[in-house]
Amino acid sequence: MKALPYREVHLDFHTSEAVPAVGDRFDKEQFKAALKAGHVDSITVFSKCHHGWAYHPSTANEMHPKLNFDLLGAELEACREAGVNAPVYISAGLDEKYARRHPENLVKGSPNAGHDFLNAAHYHLLCYNTPYLDYLMAQVEEVMQRYNPTGVFLDISAPRICYCQHCIESMRAKGLDPRSPDDVRRHGDMVYAEYCRRTEEVVRKYNPETRIFHNAGNITRGRRDHADFDTHLELESLPTGGWGYDHFPMSAAYSRTLGKEFLGMTGKFHTTWGEFGGFKHPNALRYEAALSISQGAKCSIGDQMHPSGEMNMSTYNLIGKAYAEVEAKEPYVYNAQHIADVAILSAEAFSNRPDRNCPFDVGAARVLLEGKYLFNLVDQYEDITKYKLLILPDVIRVDDALRAKLTRYLDDGGKLLCTGESGLALGEDRFALDLGVEYEGRNEFRPNYMVPEYDAVNGKTAYVMYQPALNVKAVGGRVEAFVEDSYFNRTPEHFCSHQHTPNNPGADRPGAVLTANTGYIAWNLFADYADKGSFHLKELALHMIDALIGDKRSVYTNLPDRGIISLTKQETESRYVAHLLFAHTTKRGGGIEVIEDIVPLYEMKLKAKLPTSPKRAYKVWYDTDGGKLAEAELEFKYENGYASVEVGKLDLHAMVVFDV
Repeated sequence: MKALPYREVHLDFHTSEAVPAVGDRFDKEQFKAALKAGHVDSITVFSKCHHGWAYHPSTANEMHPKLNFDLLGAELEACREAGVNAPVYISAGLDEKYARRHPENLVKGSPNAGHDFLNAAHYHLLCYNTPYLDYLMAQVEEVMQRYNPTGVFLDISAPRICYCQHCIESMRAKGLDPRSPDDVRRHGDMVYAEYCRRTEEVVRKYNPETRIFHNAGNITRGRRDHADFDTHLELESLPTGGWGYDHFPMSAAYSRTLGKEFLGMTGKFHTTWGEFGGFKHPNALRYEAALSISQGAKCSIGDQMHPSGEMNMSTYNLIGKAYAEVEAKEPYVYNAQHIADVAILSAEAFSNRPDRNCPFDVGAARVLLEGKYLFNLVDQYEDITKYKLLILPDVIRVDDALRAKLTRYLDDGGKLLCTGESGLALGEDRFALDLGVEYEGRNEFRPNYMVPEYDAVNGKTAYVMYQPALNVKAVGGRVEAFVEDSYFNRTPEHFCSHQHTPNNPGADRPGAVLTANTGYIAWNLFADYADKGSFHLKELALHMIDALIGDKRSVYTNLPDRGIISLTKQETESRYVAHLLFAHTTKRGGGIEVIEDIVPLYEMKLKAKLPTSPKRAYKVWYDTDGGKLAEAELEFKYENGYASVEVGKLDLHAMVVFDV
């Protein structure tokens, strides 16, 4: 298949039958002018929306009653003339027209669930284990037969928990128990796999090169079987739409390990999908696009076309400000391989429960992002031998297979950091590995306190820890922090002050222990950091990570906590490229995190580990005044395997290039 384009727009068009004159103002030349203004090289256009209507003549479906021409065909023709790639969107999991006519084919999320068509304005989810699947596949086939698109994007598609009559009968026929939650979940996987198989069969009947993606709003860590149904990945991650600015780097850190091309999907909206008249500040989109390419992704920006069919030029002028930069920077990111020193073993992968905001993963990723460590987020199938340090965050119990894998990793010189219950044997209250500690039970106090033995910023004192902790005994390791209990837990019968009971002085139980190859922290530290963000939590984690990795990390920089650093290798260009990003975020309204002003940083520094002394070092950035890339030579020192440079000023995004 051809490589994914870098500058995509996802053009939503969910249009009610109550809207008049649909598409009446569509103009092919105006459509092409918008694409040109936006520097767009790919745009996803609609066959069918969530309301259930087709935007083209159809025998498998019904054309929107207020549309009187082939809108999809006209859009595809415009894209061909403009040389722009054009995947086709089909709403798969939602079809409100069909749902109203066939409510018996809706997903029933619990045995007692019902469907409200009276009081709430929302869509209803359809079950793929019903006659709806035949109806949907006929629509996919019609699109392939009539338009032969380069890609098919099927939305709202994931395994479902369903107790509809079709699923109950199917479970019983397969020997599964509908009263068993595990069997219901297993059946949902079977239904999803059959839907994906049939989609593949229909698409490949007409074109072996057409790309297929099933969108669920998140790439579920640990479900490589789901990712295998996709030819590429699209990481839906609208920072202001509920995902937040932390989500994309974490999702990209996992997707990089799957061996597929992927897009980072944000939106032009101030909030989220379906917001007409909502606009980000251009600097926000500039940052989000730069973040995508720095993390190994191509770019996708969500828009929603007005029902009239006229493209909003303000939107495409906005998108163009971001995509002009991406277009200029593409030579420095194409075929780049990311370097990662640390792997976080995903707690989501081990839970087998989709959770895009899994707190254990979120907290660990935040600590490494802010600590400027290069990392990937991995599942149980990843080859961990390539990483210098492996982190097991908070809740990962160790079965026999994982124990063997970790033992080999440690025997070969790898380093391991476990927190909370991680490292305990599956189903047993003992540690499966030698972490320098023995299990002595669960700490009964919430919160309790951590007293560091290292030089903490605020000194040696008691720091509150809100998440659960284990009681352990040190057996051969060096204690880096102690646990101090509170006087008592807060209850109506006895409590102290506004929040919680103070520490009971006299810390003598280990809370963090280091050995030559391992570190153990007794608290669910990463969940605590995801929830509270207390500095002492990050400080403890980074102290342990620094002690384990020592001087083996690949980059050092003085970027502030919200800065992002990555290091890539372009083998074909014989160069390494470091990406430095920084944007100032603020909270607005009800907690929407926005980017508006670009705050420059000065006297930035970088030290990167390289196999040989570079032939040349230079900084590359986008000159917004000149509308092109600018370069500046950098003096460098190469000592002990590291090239050091003074980067100087940083405006949002700069690349430091080392030719080798």
